[in-house]
Amino acid sequence: MLYNLLFPLADDFAIFNLFRYLTFRTGGAIMTALLISFILGPSVIRWLKSKQHRGQPIRDDGPQTHIVTKQGTPTMGGFLILIALTIGTLLWADLSNSYVWIVLLVTLGFGAIGFADDYLKVSRHNTVGVPGKLKLILEIVIAGIAGYFIMKVSNPDIASVLTIPFLKNALLDLGWFYLPFAIIVTVGAGNAVNLTDGLDGLAIVPVMIAAASFGLITYLVGNAVFSGYLQIQHVPGTGELTVFCGALIGASLGFLWFNAPPAMVFMGDTGSLAMGGALGSISLVTRHEIVLAIIGGLFVLETVSVIVQVASFKLTGKRVFRMAPLHHHYEQKGWAEPTIVIRFWIIAVILALIGLASLKLR
Repeated sequence: MLYNLLFPLADDFAIFNLFRYLTFRTGGAIMTALLISFILGPSVIRWLKSKQHRGQPIRDDGPQTHIVTKQGTPTMGGFLILIALTIGTLLWADLSNSYVWIVLLVTLGFGAIGFADDYLKVSRHNTVGVPGKLKLILEIVIAGIAGYFIMKVSNPDIASVLTIPFLKNALLDLGWFYLPFAIIVTVGAGNAVNLTDGLDGLAIVPVMIAAASFGLITYLVGNAVFSGYLQIQHVPGTGELTVFCGALIGASLGFLWFNAPPAMVFMGDTGSLAMGGALGSISLVTRHEIVLAIIGGLFVLETVSVIVQVASFKLTGKRVFRMAPLHHHYEQKGWAEPTIVIRFWIIAVILALIGLASLKLR
């Protein structure tokens, strides 16, 4: 909004020329989202506590320590993330950019599904929220609409292209299969982050790491000079998503202040589904879907652990892990929660560096 209002005045007021720079507006988005989180956070948490009383329902089949340590902590803190992220994006991004609206609407759409799920769990005082099939259908519809518009507004030459990392000019045209592929990526990313959100601070920091990584990727992919030098696919207009990534970093950092152990609030599905959907849709726009699987490898590991656990139990009656997702396995082995969280953060950093290396190693 500020870009659209103030940059046209740059000829008369030189200071407004700052708004042409993505780096300046990204910094503004980070600080705006962070300050909004700090200012609204205490009030939002008090409001959630007053409405929820018992806090987030704790699964009976989860780690027994959670019943003692996490009982009464309010959930739906993702609402705070969405407020800060949305305001930060709308203030600093170029609102004439279609990609900004597509990614923002996916984020808010997935957030609305998560909000409904959290609300039903809290109001019923159990862990049963929106029926799984209905939840999945709604996610597919939102992801499908987003995938369609991404194809529609993209350059026809790359509208259905999948980029293969670590290889020069390796492009795979998926044709109309790109649409179901886009759905798989977006829905998969949303639910992968959701599965990872099980310990204080566990999911939010890897989300920040992924957002920072894709902030760099969107900036490079959207710049013809840099993308040409790195020999990566240039996608005009994606640079504006750097501002969105900045707002996501600021909102996440602000939320971490309240989510650090012991957490004052949980993000719930409201936050985890929204942020996963955001990362998935950004990877589609930038044509770096495979790189997302590397950078977000921690989310992939958590998801695979659940799939393996369920498949193994159904086929053989035996469990591969003591408990799934993976972070619960290490809890059952006796690892302290901070140890698990920090070591998983380290893994997320390593995977992000590997994913970013793909930009140059070709």
